[in-house]
Order: sequence, then C-alpha cells, then structure tokens
Amino acid sequence: MSNSTACELCVNYVWDDEDECYACLVNLDEDEYISFVSNPNYRCPYFRLDDEYSIVRKQN
Repeated sequence: MSNSTACELCVNYVWDDEDECYACLVNLDEDEYISFVSNPNYRCPYFRLDDEYSIVRKQN
C-alpha cells in the first residue's frame, strides 16, 4: 500500500478548513518525515484505520 493510500484511510487524515485541503494531524519529527518521503515501504507508527463502523460492531 502506498503512502498516499494509507494516509487516506487513516483517522489522523482530516479536512483542514483553513487550508481547504486534507492534512495529517500528526507532526512527524525530522527523521520520521525523511523516512516517510524517501521510503515507499515506510509504515507510519501513528496510522489508525478510520473505521466508522467500529462503534456499531461494539454495540451489537
């Protein structure tokens, strides 16, 4: 899975009204950012799947 695809599925990837675009809420440090940009297989440690149905499953 590519970085852009993974970001689109992450709960930290939200719409920013001020910039009118999607942005990540997590501030990566310099080393993490370099790994993210340069390594196509980088796995973000802050990734959490945005599963909007998880609450419904817990209620059942």
